[in-house]
Amino acid sequence: MSDDRIAEFTAFRQRMNERILAQDNQVVRRFFALDTQTYKAGALDVKTKEMLGLVASLVLRCDDCISYHVAQCAQAGVSEDEFFEVFSVGLVVGGSIVIPHLRRAVDFLDQTLATPDGGEEPAAG
Repeated sequence: MSDDRIAEFTAFRQRMNERILAQDNQVVRRFFALDTQTYKAGALDVKTKEMLGLVASLVLRCDDCISYHVAQCAQAGVSEDEFFEVFSVGLVVGGSIVIPHLRRAVDFLDQTLATPDGGEEPAAG
């Protein structure tokens, strides 16, 4: 994976979100808004919520979701040790089938941490 992969992922996600939200579909718009609201600080801070999102994404084996939450976690200040504790929770809950996704998550994390902006992405998973 290269820095281009992070840029491509971010650009594709943003372009498609704009395309989807341009439609006059209240169900889709409301779901995207609900997603955005869910990850805002409340009783739990943003960092904690993003780590929860990363665990759920690992368990559900959604690589795009994993990449998104890795970038959001990095932006929220999750340390490498914290990432690996999050990864361990996802692995224990999801089982060995999570291992290929864990590999891609760590690769994406390494690339994210190597980029100057920390892989910052817009909100809405």
